[in-house]
Amino acid sequence: MVQKRRGSYKKKSTGQDHVVRVRIPRTGQILGEVEQLLGDRRMSVRCTDGHTRLCRIPGKIRRRIWIKEGNIVLTEPWSVQSDKRGDILWRYTYQQAEWLDKKGYLKNLEGD
Repeated sequence: MVQKRRGSYKKKSTGQDHVVRVRIPRTGQILGEVEQLLGDRRMSVRCTDGHTRLCRIPGKIRRRIWIKEGNIVLTEPWSVQSDKRGDILWRYTYQQAEWLDKKGYLKNLEGD
């Protein structure tokens, strides 16, 4: 017997664009692109300041955030080894990353 699924898995389009707030980096925070997943909630992130950092996902957001290679993330460098290590604070959606690119926040990532 086949069970019927309740609800719709696709969001219905109303024909209007929704306004989405984008989290902009504050003082001490840097945008970056995930280059490689290393396991154990660690990953290599190429940041807009030119450094490649070994970043981790802190415990309080570990189960709430799922990151893949190529995602744009907001990182906060550690106070010790600030050019080599950091924490990931936020993952941007595809639409938010496009907005950041259009506004010029990601211009230093295009160097490759």
